[in-house]
Amino acid sequence: MGIAGRVTAPLPLRLGFPGVAPPRSAAHPRKGGWGRKRNPPCAANSLHPSNNNPRARHHDPSLKVPGGDVDGMGVNGGAAKPSLAPTPQKRRRAPCDVEEEAWGLLRESVVRYCGSPVGTIAACDPNDACPLNYDQVFIRDFVPSGIAFLLKGEYDIVRNFILHTLQLQSWEKTMDCHSPGQGLMPASFKVRVIPLDDNGTTEEVLDPDFGEAAIGRVAPVDSGLWWIILLRAYGKCSGDMSFHERIDVQTGIKLILKLCLADGFDMFPTLLVTDGSCMIDRRMGIHGHPLEIQALFYSALLSARELLTPEDGSADLIRALNSRLMALSFHIREYYWLDKRKLNEIYRYKTEEYSYDAVNKFNIYPDQIPSWLVEWIPPKGGYFIGNLQPAHMDFRFFSLGNLWSIVSSLATTHQSHAILDLVEAKWSDLVAEMPMKICHPALEGQEWKFITGSDPKNTPWSYHNGGSWPTLLWQLTVACIKMDRPEIAARAVEVAERRISSDKWPEYYDTKRARFIGKQARLFQTWSIAGFLVAKLLLENPEKSRILWNNEDEEILNALSLMADASNSKRKRGRKVLKRTYIV
Repeated sequence: MGIAGRVTAPLPLRLGFPGVAPPRSAAHPRKGGWGRKRNPPCAANSLHPSNNNPRARHHDPSLKVPGGDVDGMGVNGGAAKPSLAPTPQKRRRAPCDVEEEAWGLLRESVVRYCGSPVGTIAACDPNDACPLNYDQVFIRDFVPSGIAFLLKGEYDIVRNFILHTLQLQSWEKTMDCHSPGQGLMPASFKVRVIPLDDNGTTEEVLDPDFGEAAIGRVAPVDSGLWWIILLRAYGKCSGDMSFHERIDVQTGIKLILKLCLADGFDMFPTLLVTDGSCMIDRRMGIHGHPLEIQALFYSALLSARELLTPEDGSADLIRALNSRLMALSFHIREYYWLDKRKLNEIYRYKTEEYSYDAVNKFNIYPDQIPSWLVEWIPPKGGYFIGNLQPAHMDFRFFSLGNLWSIVSSLATTHQSHAILDLVEAKWSDLVAEMPMKICHPALEGQEWKFITGSDPKNTPWSYHNGGSWPTLLWQLTVACIKMDRPEIAARAVEVAERRISSDKWPEYYDTKRARFIGKQARLFQTWSIAGFLVAKLLLENPEKSRILWNNEDEEILNALSLMADASNSKRKRGRKVLKRTYIV
């Protein structure tokens, strides 16, 4: 259903940045999906240059100022060219210079809608003549930008982002005559300027993409989860705890939860998703129950439980949420965990066990254990595997899923420290010359051909296939601070600081040791910039990281203890062990 009425834009937050830059070429248009209803536009007359609105020229593409667009950017921020002095070649730039440059670039990436900031574009490379969809505001990409602004005390842009994406959630979403669940959040959106007449009168509209224009046409499962996490962080940081009590915000939370908690055929508490439905948005063999989605899901459930207002209509939803939290936590901690002891246990598994008390519950064949893992797993440390399905374990290490398992308390205290132990032990593999590998190891040879479909962008040790992504620095920092091991994050920040500015803030790096800028990496990638800034801000003020992490829930902890005892004693199905029943 379309949004009824006119969208009222909040008061503008004036984000300053140095200089006025030349405009970049017009953005490449993206074809919309069928059945979409356009959002209510800003009032056209308020943007007309004939009145005294100081933003009128900024929103009228036909009017220019000397040196470039007003405010140094187009409507989507893409026109801004970083007005930076040449970097001296014979000396390393001071950390303060790098941070100052990063803040300037982040502010230049800000997108405005009806004069108010609503997000940041994915990349702001002035030399990119074909930005594809990198000139859009992505939900997941904006999260580190939003956190950076929150930590600086600039709350309006995050509030506006939350409200406008919330409005987009209720839009009609159709692809090939099929409509997904109403709670689905868009992957991205773009501010488009629409001419109304020949006199230069224009209006602005928000144009979202729910996956129907994305490569592979995959719906963004993680968007709604990140939205809830950012909503909680906004309330905790701004102190505006009444914001989440708004009816429209409460409705948005419930729609996301109902979509995620809907009954299906799956026997597991984990979310079942297709390949490419999260940060890894291309075919990489993560279809099923990828760790990244489960960690974000757990974090979003805990956050939603804090945010939901107690009322009769929420009682059933909260009961379902609590039951899922306990089952999901037990499932991941028990079956996804891998260390040297567990690997040896899998190595000795018996197969084809038909019983309620089977040890090898998912019928994993020991021959699946890859040769690289036997030598790679350290004696001290461990991690959560990337995926688990019947007769299949994905033994790859996925950084975001493991780091967010620490942040969300999906991992136990022991497991959290073990993950960081592994990061330290395998520093040359996971960090090397630029933090941090999105996954390890890369798919190569026939495995790469079969799993990726010979994807030329995901060649071994590139992009999502073992590439190094600087944006992961902020998740690493939050995890390390939570476990009182900030020195690990500080060391990674120091590594990034050596070259990320001189490399022009790439999207990702290639090769095993991250020596090269990615072959198709966008420069001036916003979440690389924001991830670096958030890491620096949190290391300076560690207490502020509490807006992001979830504490261990005592009720869940007690229930898990009982469930673990029941599992270890191998009680037969149907025998009463717990006072309450939890679906595992």
